[in-house]
Amino acid sequence: MNIDSTTVKQVAHLARLEFDEAGEQAMINDMNRMIGFVEKLNELDTDNVQPLIYMTDEVNHLREDEVKEPLAQDVVLGNAPKKDSDYFKVPKVVEKK
Repeated sequence: MNIDSTTVKQVAHLARLEFDEAGEQAMINDMNRMIGFVEKLNELDTDNVQPLIYMTDEVNHLREDEVKEPLAQDVVLGNAPKKDSDYFKVPKVVEKK
């Protein structure tokens, strides 16, 4: 597989990226090097190799769930930068049209 200008333009459009001529050429070179690396891996004999699921043999030690009393509303609202009588006040993020 060889990456050309058309492929880079399609990927750039999907990723909402813009390149000048020099940037496009650099991207073509980089993507061709990546494809070459993956194609080089295809030369390896992996018939008797087990898939790697975890990167290390570390075990995730999770704490036990403990039932505790919930925090009081006035204590929680005491940490809020803006609040109403019973609620957090946050900036509006959705506008009605």
